[in-house]
Amino acid sequence: MGLHSGKKVRIAVCPAPEDFGICFKRMDIVSGDGMIRARWDSVVTSRLCTTLANSNGASVATVEHLMAALAGCGISNAMIEIDGPEVPILDGSAAQFVAAFLGCGVRSQCAPMHAIRILQPVEVRNGEAIARIEPAGDLEIDFSIMFDDEAIGCQEKSLSMVNGAFIKELCDSRTFCRQADVESMRSIGLALGGTLENAVVVENDKVLSPGGLRYPDEAVRHKMLDAMGDLALAGYPILGRYTGIRAGHALTNRLMQVLFSRPQAYRLVLCDARTVERLPGAGVGRTLLESLMRAA
Repeated sequence: MGLHSGKKVRIAVCPAPEDFGICFKRMDIVSGDGMIRARWDSVVTSRLCTTLANSNGASVATVEHLMAALAGCGISNAMIEIDGPEVPILDGSAAQFVAAFLGCGVRSQCAPMHAIRILQPVEVRNGEAIARIEPAGDLEIDFSIMFDDEAIGCQEKSLSMVNGAFIKELCDSRTFCRQADVESMRSIGLALGGTLENAVVVENDKVLSPGGLRYPDEAVRHKMLDAMGDLALAGYPILGRYTGIRAGHALTNRLMQVLFSRPQAYRLVLCDARTVERLPGAGVGRTLLESLMRAA
């Protein structure tokens, strides 16, 4: 599957062997190692997005929407070829990635499926922001946000990520920001390619993006999408409940660091047939894509 951004960055998501995992390959790097594993311990400090890097300094930014789409479509092995340092933002959501995956089709592999089962609660905080993971039978995501801008305000949502819930409920929710944030970022050379077409931009009680919101609670839905992508960097599907309160990429990654530093808090388990059927990407396919296109 290949996609192009307005900046002519080409990205191709290619099949990979069983137990390969997800890996980015910087095709524009001709000297040195351009392979970057999509794992929680490859995350480096970055603003407003999730950035991965290898030991030689090669990096790829804004991976969270693509990672969420891979997880939501049940894709656990893929080589992602990209000829630039950043995954295309597209419309600010994961919908185009999902549509491309479902349009091409996803192939089942014969290797047994493993997942990370959460055994004990783990929590990290940064001021009023909280990220927590705790035991649950399936992947569940709870999120709440609080913003001063009336166009966003206080929102909260909880979902069990089974039966294609990511695709049905979250994948087309766009990233959002305040107009003041856009101006601030542009003043320091960031978000120069950003437009009202690839993010929901708000100012006080107004939504400046054409067409307005896709959902009244699109902002919290997108935060859940981001969390889905950041949790996918665990390397295996997670069986547990994630709770985010004002949390962002950095805090979710810190949660992953703490979780994997505590062997007693999780276990890598072999999934039985029932568990496999309840993983986020189970049962999704072209039929779901066609129903979504009819609803659009």
